[in-house]
Amino acid sequence: MEPKERIIKEARGLFFRVGIRSVTMDDIAAQVGMSKKTLYQHFADKDELVDNLVDGEIGLMQNETMECINNSANAIEEIFICMEMANKHFTKMNPMVLFDLHKFHFNSFQKFMDHKNNFLMSVITDNLKRGLTENLYRTDTKIDIMAKYRLQMLMLPFDMEAYPPMQYNLMDVSNAMIENFLFGLSTEKGYKLIEQYKKERKSNEQ
Repeated sequence: MEPKERIIKEARGLFFRVGIRSVTMDDIAAQVGMSKKTLYQHFADKDELVDNLVDGEIGLMQNETMECINNSANAIEEIFICMEMANKHFTKMNPMVLFDLHKFHFNSFQKFMDHKNNFLMSVITDNLKRGLTENLYRTDTKIDIMAKYRLQMLMLPFDMEAYPPMQYNLMDVSNAMIENFLFGLSTEKGYKLIEQYKKERKSNEQ
């Protein structure tokens, strides 16, 4: 692994564990096992490091999301596969990461928001259309309204006042919200698929 990649990997682990603000360049240098002088040869400052990390995370999430879509048999399976992908990445993520990104690394946060408002909005809209075509979602579904609702819902698990990290697991909250969203949206055919995929997931976890 190239030094720059290793720095980003170790920084990601620290950021996800305790938040971005709490981690210093000294902490990152110590974690990587290099001097701070060497660290600064690869990144001018912490802001540049965070920006590179965000670019990589967005690229990875977009590629994996497209794989989820391409490997799914229907709209509901698509969401369940994407949930598993998200769980893999964010199970141990501190919700402070998004707050710190917004407050202290605004340009990087804007990249995340562009990803959310453009890429994710497109994915959600396409999934709603797919589910309607497959008779899995109700025919009275208002695509524009529900797509925006789902998009905003994605941010709710990061609300630390509503869901304090000491009380709630980030992905447990996210999964519960998505499942209930699906139940409200689905036809009888879709409902049966949701129950099927829930049972399969529980079986795989045992």
